[in-house]
Amino acid sequence: MTYTIGYLVGSLAKASINRTLATALVRLAPEDLELVEIPIGDLPLYSPDHDEDFPAAGRALKEAIEAADGLLFVSPEYNRSIPGALKNAIDWGSRPWGQNSFARKPSGIIGASPGAIGTAVMQASMRSVLSFLDAPQLNSPEAYIRFDPDHFGPDGEVRDEGTAEFLRHYMDEYCAFVQRVLAVNAPGHIGDRDPASAK
Repeated sequence: MTYTIGYLVGSLAKASINRTLATALVRLAPEDLELVEIPIGDLPLYSPDHDEDFPAAGRALKEAIEAADGLLFVSPEYNRSIPGALKNAIDWGSRPWGQNSFARKPSGIIGASPGAIGTAVMQASMRSVLSFLDAPQLNSPEAYIRFDPDHFGPDGEVRDEGTAEFLRHYMDEYCAFVQRVLAVNAPGHIGDRDPASAK
C-alpha cells in the first residue's frame, strides 16, 4: 500500500536549505511513501475574521492536509522558534474551531540549519503545537540536521553516505510510524469501539 505524505517547507526562501533537504527526503523515502508538497507561500495572514468564509488559499491548504495520510514538516528555526509562514499555515489548517485538519495525522518534524543546534528549539515548539492539535508525532529518531552544502546536490542528491544513511533511516522509521498510527485509527479498531459494548 502507498501512503500519501504531505510535506510543508517552513522557509519561503528560493534557495532554502530546508527545501534542499525536503528534495533529498523525497529521493530517499521508501517506496511505500509518496511525498507531495503542500505549499504555504500564498496564504494571507490568518485572522478569525475569515472563519465564516475561508479564502481559496485557506480552503486549498485544508483540503491538501485532509487528503494526506500523514504530514512531514521540514523547517528552519527562526529566532529560536517556528518560522512565521509555517505557523501561519498551521493556524489556517486548524481553523475554524471544531474543524482541525491536523487531528490524527501522523506527523514528522525535521529541519536543517548551518549551526550545530540543527533546529532543535524550533522542533520543541512544534511538538507543543502539534500535541495541542492532536497530531501524533514520531518521537524517535530525532532529526536535527547540520547542513553542509558539500553534502547535498541541488536535485536532492545526498553526497555524504553517512548523512544519506541517517535520512534513509529516518524516512523508514517515519513510514513505519505512519502505518502504526493509521492502523490504530482504522474504522473498527478496538480503540474506536464503545467501551460499554465491549464483551
